Amino acid sequence: MPQVLEFSDVVVRRNSRNIVDHLSWSVADNERWVILGPNGAGKTTLLQLADTLMHPTSGTVAVLGEQLGRTDVFELRPRIGFASSAMARQIPVDETVLNVVLTAAYSVVGRWREDYEDIDERRALRVLAEWRLDHLADRLFGTLSDGEQKRVQIARAIMTDPELLLLDEPSASLDLGAREELLALLSGYAQAPTTPAMIMVTHHVEEIPVGFTHVLLIRDGRAVASGPLAENLTAETLSETFGARIVLSEDNGRYAARAEH
Repeated sequence: MPQVLEFSDVVVRRNSRNIVDHLSWSVADNERWVILGPNGAGKTTLLQLADTLMHPTSGTVAVLGEQLGRTDVFELRPRIGFASSAMARQIPVDETVLNVVLTAAYSVVGRWREDYEDIDERRALRVLAEWRLDHLADRLFGTLSDGEQKRVQIARAIMTDPELLLLDEPSASLDLGAREELLALLSGYAQAPTTPAMIMVTHHVEEIPVGFTHVLLIRDGRAVASGPLAENLTAETLSETFGARIVLSEDNGRYAARAEH
């Protein structure tokens, strides 16, 4: 399958420390990856590289067939969907949900004087319906619950029909009900045949949606394990990644982990 992302011996160095440390990794267009690791492992940095927001100190990163440093990233970015809490903080609290999603068509945050065609609005409404948000189209973003805001961010990220979708801790801070609703939607989306390649960062195996196919476990910027989920997500690899003895269980595609005392 075509590769949408290729890291070759990538190093990101900041303040005399390798945040990403000689990492090689590739993602095919039909794969759904979860990145797991402790705080400071380099997870968000990998997403920033994949979203062309950062260049490596050394090594090469190719996104959608274009090598960073040798391509116009402003032409690449509209082909990538990215949802993160940092992005959410840029969204005006007094913007309607429909406009939050609609403005993705121009890669802007907050509607100003752009002209949108009927086809753009129809697509935005369709995406909102797919993420159970159509009844909130006229609500202000700042009045939504955390779970609703997370779903709006994802709807915005997929509005432009991206070739690569990046999700940075999409279920962080959600209560159990909101988390499970979001994970069910992500599971359905991940398993649809027309869905683009997906990469999701999380701290918790419980937040891995059914339908995700691959895992990258990192610690101190280095890969502990990488590849198909069923083979690489084990008690042993989790224990090495998080520096604790971990017990892992699986039930119908959902995982749970706890420390062994």
